[in-house]
Amino acid sequence: MAQLYDAITHNKRNSVFLILAFILIVGLLSYFLGIFFASPAIGLIFGFFFILVMMLIGYYGGNSLILAMHKAKEVQKKDDPYLVNTVEGLALAAGIPTPKIYMIEESSPNAFATGRDPKHASITVTSGLRSSLDRQELEGVIAHEMSHIKNFDIRYMMLVTILAGVVVLLSDFILRSFLFGGARSHNRKGGGIFLVLILLGIALAILSPIIAQIIKFAASRQREYLADASGAMLTRNPQGLANALKKIRDAKDKVVDDANKATAHLFIENPLRGLGGMNQLFSTHPDINERIRRLEKM
Repeated sequence: MAQLYDAITHNKRNSVFLILAFILIVGLLSYFLGIFFASPAIGLIFGFFFILVMMLIGYYGGNSLILAMHKAKEVQKKDDPYLVNTVEGLALAAGIPTPKIYMIEESSPNAFATGRDPKHASITVTSGLRSSLDRQELEGVIAHEMSHIKNFDIRYMMLVTILAGVVVLLSDFILRSFLFGGARSHNRKGGGIFLVLILLGIALAILSPIIAQIIKFAASRQREYLADASGAMLTRNPQGLANALKKIRDAKDKVVDDANKATAHLFIENPLRGLGGMNQLFSTHPDINERIRRLEKM
């Protein structure tokens, strides 16, 4: 059990570093944007104001947007008493309000949690997951998602997604501005030093989206390990989640039809893995076999 707590502490510490790395990238992009158009200070103010606006939009409307995007329908107790009772029991054990429960009509077994905090959270499962898991396996998956909620992973991953999106937008803005001559007048005045800054800014604008995606993947992977560990603590039965992950791994249908790259990190396992290619290479999830191995060692 001591190793379990050490893993949780390690993942939380790494997550802080990942967020700081995101903020540093956004700050650098904003700085170069300011150099191109006015001053570094104005660029920094613009960049962080942009982040604030995007975070407010995501904070208050992100949950509803994600559920609508995946055509999720709320589940009442009369619709599926066992599923609702399972969620209620695990929420009580976790010491958090009972999240709303949604289901997606989808044969691929998967699940995710979303929301801004434990009071405004939901757990969504696919119909394929509901029909294929036994009691202990279903409890393991629900406990995993409950841990995402209790650990505020839902808010954390929303923040990471927003920051990654801001990095991409700022990078694109810098590149377009340079291509269309937004910095030419400054270039004439600044001479060689300004030319060096322009080249550095362009290099950063090109590389930042790639770096942001790598950071996003690393952050999501760390959180999945943490939720596996916390979920196992909640049920006191790590084998239940391990068996559920085996069924998810071996399912014939590995693609959640309405999932996309923007929401893939929310799911308990990569919902695009069946598409192969870059979707597998740049997966937002750790290797499922490694997750199973860790759970079975507990």
